[in-house]
Amino acid sequence: MRPLRLLTFSTLFPHAARPNHGIFVENRLRHLLASGHASSTVLAPVPWFPSRWKGFGDWALNAAAPDVEVRHEISIRHPRFPAIPKLGMAAAPWLLYRAMVPQVARLLASGHRFDLIDAHYVYPDGVAATWLGRRFGLPVVMTARGTDVNLIPRYRLPRRMIEAAIRDAAALIAVSAALKAVLVELGAPEDKVTVLRNGVETELFRPPEDRAAVRAALELTGPTLISVGALIERKGHHRTIEAMLRLPGFALMIVGEGPERARLAGLIAQCDLGHRVRLLGTRPHRALAELYGAADASVLASSREGWANVLLESMACGTPVVAADIWGNPEVVRAPAAGLIYQPNTPDGIAAGVVRLFAALPERAATRAYAEPFSWDETTAGQLALFRRVVGGARVG
Repeated sequence: MRPLRLLTFSTLFPHAARPNHGIFVENRLRHLLASGHASSTVLAPVPWFPSRWKGFGDWALNAAAPDVEVRHEISIRHPRFPAIPKLGMAAAPWLLYRAMVPQVARLLASGHRFDLIDAHYVYPDGVAATWLGRRFGLPVVMTARGTDVNLIPRYRLPRRMIEAAIRDAAALIAVSAALKAVLVELGAPEDKVTVLRNGVETELFRPPEDRAAVRAALELTGPTLISVGALIERKGHHRTIEAMLRLPGFALMIVGEGPERARLAGLIAQCDLGHRVRLLGTRPHRALAELYGAADASVLASSREGWANVLLESMACGTPVVAADIWGNPEVVRAPAAGLIYQPNTPDGIAAGVVRLFAALPERAATRAYAEPFSWDETTAGQLALFRRVVGGARVG
């Protein structure tokens, strides 16, 4: 049986200037390709922007993206598409589609052949992908990942396009059962949606060999929390910082970068927490393992997630988690060895959750053992089975 030929399509994909952007999409694809049963051409568009001046933040980083690059032996194309900052949500799928039509046509004319389009993120990517699929006669499998279905459908025009894309897609993937339920609410037949969670690379994310040395290098002397994620409001870092006022004796490391940095730095100063709370900035994905391993617990105070990879990454390093009671998290944190789910998602709720966890802190070896079964193998097998059914003409649902 020949390998499946995929056109992987997503704006949520890393590139040289934003190496951690959408890395969970890349990780899933890497493991799929490692099976030897699939090949992929990656089309990962980035918004066009005229300047690389760092003052423009992510827009400047996208401007610095290479046109073509190779990551993990995967060739990736980053064509540009027009995007309007803070505006144009309803037009985004159309702008993306129109910019990608000549790109796909060029690939086909150069001899590339595809069995299906593997689209990640429902809006605008999945919507545009279904239009591309119709134009070029390719079935589309669309993966929902979080905000694309639990926030964007609140807007009338995007919701209509999402509902149409759900109808047009050959099959749907959700990274958690909670997201599957939302897709069903949006009109998807239950048997059209397959839940395929994200996995964790247990060889990369593992307890440090000398944890004491790592902690000493980071100048950690007492109980330490870590919060990993982009510095955006949705990740809730501000709540975790405020919770530190209720947690004397604890230190907090925040890993990530984003537009909220100045606000968070101001909050740390306002709360007089500069001696206990550090903004470490962004770190390469591979470097996170030591930071997780050095901490005593991870905090995830997000208001929305699909399937939070940071939870499994932390557990794989032996570090239990304190996670908000939001979609997806209870599917990850299911035993005391993993940590606990807290509510409400407020500074008081976070602080109470931390106190409760530390009152019965699990053994780090038990936390690691909990994470070990969450490899990518099951997800890869599920993808291959689903893709084969779609290519074989058995439209799911």
